[in-house]
Amino acid sequence: MDKPLFIPLKSEYYDAFADGTKKSELRRYGPRWNENTCRVRRIVTLSKGYGNKNRRHGRIIDFYKVPAKWLDSFHGAAIISIYGRLDIDITVIFHRFSE
Repeated sequence: MDKPLFIPLKSEYYDAFADGTKKSELRRYGPRWNENTCRVRRIVTLSKGYGNKNRRHGRIIDFYKVPAKWLDSFHGAAIISIYGRLDIDITVIFHRFSE
């Protein structure tokens, strides 16, 4: 059995998952974020930063690999601000949390 997939988040994104307004996480597709590491049903741990205090646990329920240029303007702007371009692939991970 694999270790849980650990996803550290900035406070604002962690809080959005906690209050239910955020349903998916986007990461740059590559060796760390791909079909093998983000398998459906794999246990996932979202963490507010790297500390142990604020964490949510669940399972991956869906995974997509999409070209960044297919994302809406809100997400596209975020990708450009982080990576400086849209000619990359993005991993979209959906989670369901244990309560």
